[in-house]
Amino acid sequence: MASAAENMASNLSLANFAKATDLKKRLWFTLGALVVFRLLSFVPLPGIDPRTLSALFDTTKGGVLDFFNTFSGGSLQRMSIIALGVMPYITASIVVQLATSMSPSLAALKKEGETGRKKINQYTRYGTVLLCAIQGYMMAVGLEHPGRNVSPVIDPGLLFRITTVVTLVGGTMFLMWLGEQITSRGIGNGVSLIIMAGIVAQLPRTLAQMFESGRTGSMSPLVIIGVIVASAALILGICFMELAQRRVLIQYPKRQTARGQMQAERSHLPLKVNTAGVIPPIFASSLLLMPLTIAQFAGNRIPGESKWGDFVITLTQSLQHGSPLYMLLYAAGIIFFCFFYTAVVFNPEETAENLKRYGGFIPGIRPGKRTEEYLDYVLTRVTVIGAAYLTIICLVPEYAITQMGLSFQVGGTSLLIVVNVTMDTVTQIQSHLIAHQYGDLIKKAKLKGAGRR
Repeated sequence: MASAAENMASNLSLANFAKATDLKKRLWFTLGALVVFRLLSFVPLPGIDPRTLSALFDTTKGGVLDFFNTFSGGSLQRMSIIALGVMPYITASIVVQLATSMSPSLAALKKEGETGRKKINQYTRYGTVLLCAIQGYMMAVGLEHPGRNVSPVIDPGLLFRITTVVTLVGGTMFLMWLGEQITSRGIGNGVSLIIMAGIVAQLPRTLAQMFESGRTGSMSPLVIIGVIVASAALILGICFMELAQRRVLIQYPKRQTARGQMQAERSHLPLKVNTAGVIPPIFASSLLLMPLTIAQFAGNRIPGESKWGDFVITLTQSLQHGSPLYMLLYAAGIIFFCFFYTAVVFNPEETAENLKRYGGFIPGIRPGKRTEEYLDYVLTRVTVIGAAYLTIICLVPEYAITQMGLSFQVGGTSLLIVVNVTMDTVTQIQSHLIAHQYGDLIKKAKLKGAGRR
């Protein structure tokens, strides 16, 4: 029976997919939810002139607004009701996760199991509402007073600010609820799929711009082919590195089996090369582009002949995409957050304590303090490779796009997110198929047993 189950699990074909009705329902629900997300991105905020808004957004290109606009699928540029996207929720989740590792009370709450997890999720939602309210108010004020540019707000005032804050908070909370529904009733992580859908929505426009440049002769066909080949190579490299891990051998004492034999158990502790995921590039980009955005907004109010005006111009030029200072600071930020977030996610002391509690040990390493030091040593060496990998993946597309003069909205960070989410979704689809095949196998075995009786 076991061998038959393994054969069935290995043959994941379209016929097996057609029989998995529950999986198809989940896929249709996920697609429907993502369609709702894309439709909402075209619903504008009340009281906004779209033509003036488009002209205003063009003056702030290259800043943090452009960065968040990519993740929201263009919702921020259109100033839709979901202009903030799910980024406030992501930020609140990261802040709560960092606070959990630093606060003893939150750390104790995390260890309470399902009850503690619900309370932490509740704190995350409160933080999301607070961040949305603050960002929504700042966005409303910024639209009312864009410096020397014409304001896109038709009727500025307190009513517009209240309406904008309430609408943006409601839009983000709806997206958060939609992501939770996708996670529970669909396939994959809902919030991650929403972010990926926003990034993928920019791909047709990017490809159309590239092929139009090739048609008009502004871009060489060899460059277009090179971009496609380089993108495929980056995707393959991301797939390889995201699956790469350092497996630490864990051995448990001999235990008596059902037949009365003494047998030692062995397992592995997988340490991913990229333990931090896509958090380091996102944090590094946000922090690096924030001064540029502030300088761009301030530049509209500061005369160009003044000392402050010269400073704003110098800062803007120094932090442009592809400049040496930008690349250096971007690489330093990725490396720093890679080590910092890895230390937050993986705790060698806690892992060593758990191994000691259950009788596990690393061959040749004493349990306790020595095990903690060994895990920290291995994790540091692995993180060096992961930080170098993230730096290369993020900087190479950035440098190439800048040097070639391409106006691409999809860089290394976007590729990381798309590939990671796609791999996770495909893995869950395969798990559902295997579970469905095992269910059919068990049903057939029961029918055969009933027939023999």
